[in-house]
Amino acid sequence: MIVTQERYGHDRACAAIAGMEPRIFGPDAWTPSMVEQELEAPARTYALDVVDPVARDGTGDGVGNADEGSGGGVVRGYAGFWYDGDDAELMTVGVADAYRRQGVATRLLGWLIAEARRQGARRMLLEVRVDNDPAIALYRRFGFTMLGRRRGYYQPAGVDAYTMSCDLRRHGDSQQTRDPRRTESAAARIGATYNQGDER
Repeated sequence: MIVTQERYGHDRACAAIAGMEPRIFGPDAWTPSMVEQELEAPARTYALDVVDPVARDGTGDGVGNADEGSGGGVVRGYAGFWYDGDDAELMTVGVADAYRRQGVATRLLGWLIAEARRQGARRMLLEVRVDNDPAIALYRRFGFTMLGRRRGYYQPAGVDAYTMSCDLRRHGDSQQTRDPRRTESAAARIGATYNQGDER
């Protein structure tokens, strides 16, 4: 179940993401203060994939507990973008180890693309580690193409990053893509069994 940072609760979202960062990204992880600064920064949109046993529409994951109306529950993954009226920039996508290969990153990315389009973005940009083959393949599946390479982008490891771009206008051919609520289920069908790695 995809919920926004606002619905889940800012403080709880910060705590959940900060706790997951080191396990997902290792030396590239954001510190708790960096997480808080990022989620409080202007023009940010963040979403979380949470376990919700009994959703309001009668569906559910059958695992854990969620607080009705607040988006509470176990966080499986999170993602966010920055949009200031020009391009949208994907800031991060992270999935907990226990929920890899279950379509979590696919659902989150699909939701973000639809929401960025709804906000008016025409293009989405991102950086990804050159050695992160699963994430690169996922991004390609959503229509991202290579722009270039940034040397030593990820510190302290000094790993290069590819820059990638996606024309969001190509994602607007159907109402299912335009509406983030419907994109969650569509994205799950696209890649529910995809091999997801660390996505940043």
